Amino acid sequence: MINGTFDASRYRWKEVTGVSGARHKIHHDYTILGYDRDAGTLDMIVRWQGDGGHCPIHRHAAVTSVIVLEGEQHLWDVDEDGSISNHRFRRAGDYALTGNDQKPHLERGGPDGGVVYFGARPDSPSDLLYEIYDADMNMVAEITIDSLVADFEADL
Repeated sequence: MINGTFDASRYRWKEVTGVSGARHKIHHDYTILGYDRDAGTLDMIVRWQGDGGHCPIHRHAAVTSVIVLEGEQHLWDVDEDGSISNHRFRRAGDYALTGNDQKPHLERGGPDGGVVYFGARPDSPSDLLYEIYDADMNMVAEITIDSLVADFEADL
């Protein structure tokens, strides 16, 4: 068994923010641990600071392993009309396996933030990881392994 804590200082983080005044505050950081285009896998960590910031509304299009490393992960489904339902949360140490049939959802850390590992295994030829939606529930972006890696490496 591994005994220790996650050391966030060992990784380079990319900050994600949304527009001011949006219905849901968008604010989190992420790091890509590794990826293999040929195998269709990507491992990443998302970190929330506990400031109420969320990921953009999104729907996972890949089978994804989730492990909460620190803090909490809170999730809410977002219905077609934009209403929020089905609040649930995971605590440090919790594991989940999500399929590509999920509803769009919001997620954020708990009151003290959260650090969550995501291991994605897309099963589409385009390596689609997830779809991003605006507040009116229009799909505005398709995030693939290539597009996420390009975004992460853009500021190197």
